[in-house]
Amino acid sequence: MAVHSNLKRRARLGTVAAAIAASALILGGCAGSETSTGGAEGTDEASYGEISVQYSWIKNEEFAGEFYAYENGYYDEAGFDEVIGISGPDTGVAKLLSGSVQVALSDAASIGAAIAEQEAPLKIIGATFQKNPFTILSLADGGDIQSPEDLIGKTIGVQDSNASVFAALLNANGIDEGDVTVVPVDFDPTPLMNGEVDGFMAYLTNEALTVELAGYDITNLSYADNGVPYVAETFSVTDQYLAENPELLKAFLIAEIKGWTDVFQESTEDTVSLVEEYYNAAAAESEEGLEAIFGALDPEKTALGLEAEKLLISTEETEANGLFTISDELKQQTVDSLAAAGWEVSVEDLFDTTIIDEIYTEMPELKDYLP
Repeated sequence: MAVHSNLKRRARLGTVAAAIAASALILGGCAGSETSTGGAEGTDEASYGEISVQYSWIKNEEFAGEFYAYENGYYDEAGFDEVIGISGPDTGVAKLLSGSVQVALSDAASIGAAIAEQEAPLKIIGATFQKNPFTILSLADGGDIQSPEDLIGKTIGVQDSNASVFAALLNANGIDEGDVTVVPVDFDPTPLMNGEVDGFMAYLTNEALTVELAGYDITNLSYADNGVPYVAETFSVTDQYLAENPELLKAFLIAEIKGWTDVFQESTEDTVSLVEEYYNAAAAESEEGLEAIFGALDPEKTALGLEAEKLLISTEETEANGLFTISDELKQQTVDSLAAAGWEVSVEDLFDTTIIDEIYTEMPELKDYLP
């Protein structure tokens, strides 16, 4: 399916900023049966019509697997007339609850917070990132924060939206919030490079690479390796949509597995070219979208980002069990990390991986994603 035909449909969709409220919950509960047709009775092939998927960020390398699913026809093979990928930034929570999207590529913190604070009927059914991509980024000749204890007495730049997750890092390591000076920043790491902060809350796949490419020697304090492991880039849906559309979601996840397998098996150069095509198309579609505002994609950073995210996606567990699977241990680690941030949820509240587990039971050959 060509990217440009998909983008024409996306342009008509627009964005919906629905609040998480009781009315949204009701709408979300009604959305499932209206957005897919299920299998075509009397035929061997399913026909699922059109679904919308909210991306967490701009159309860059984070969604390379989705781009391959378009490009190589995996969504078509799965029985979809159209899979509409919508640029972020957006957690997708409000849109899931309002029914304006059927699947969101979100994260455990956003979904867990909605469940804990709003009793939102949401589930994570699989996860691309097995490791939390957050890091405290510092300069080797500046803050050089190599351990959680090194945070004490330091000034750390933290985005408002990430304050709870930073608090979880402190809580998990027994550090009093009063022992660290937190200053608000946005996602531009310039304050770190200018020496205005000792550390900067960043993504291993994004701002850390930006600073390194600017010529600085950096140190990363990975959240996943320092007490706050949780899954990210999660496939998230409402409880009702999951209950009413298991075969649709199964077909969708199979297409996604095939797309992300291509990320691991195709050359980095080819994948970067594909990402650029989709990024540029999104920039041309909307002058107000971040793809247009950010300007041209940097091929070097994109290539580095691809390699960095592969380390978050592929683990010994995914090599054994398959992409997007979530072990019982990782589920428990995720809810424990959320509890450290102040969000109390149970494994059963947050996860339902029945479909992804079923896929690999029936199609074990899909586990072989490595070249």
